[in-house]
Amino acid sequence: MKILIVDDSSTMRRIIGNVVMQLGFGKDNFDEAEDGVKAWKLLTEAHYDVILTDWNMPNMNGLELVKKIRSEGTHQKTPIIMITTEGGKNEVITALKSGVNNYIVKPFSAEVLKEKLDGVLKK
Repeated sequence: MKILIVDDSSTMRRIIGNVVMQLGFGKDNFDEAEDGVKAWKLLTEAHYDVILTDWNMPNMNGLELVKKIRSEGTHQKTPIIMITTEGGKNEVITALKSGVNNYIVKPFSAEVLKEKLDGVLKK
């Protein structure tokens, strides 16, 4: 199981990584990227089973990354969970229409992330 964590905040990447490890995954089960450009580079080099991405990032934001993943490359069917402070109904709808499988609003608990991960991985 390989997870890609994309967030411009190193603190947030660490928090998400810690939650992923609490869920039973090892440090070698996930990679990190600080923006969509670096995430896309990783996605062209390796296989991931799930992508956890922030929305607001420099260079290529999460929504642009989701659209790129869904339109090209080898991860078009890979589950994507957006983890963001953007909690408005319009933002959620926009993200889902762009191809996000699930949506978590920050701050979140380990239980919420586990529930969302379980949900996308069982499909």
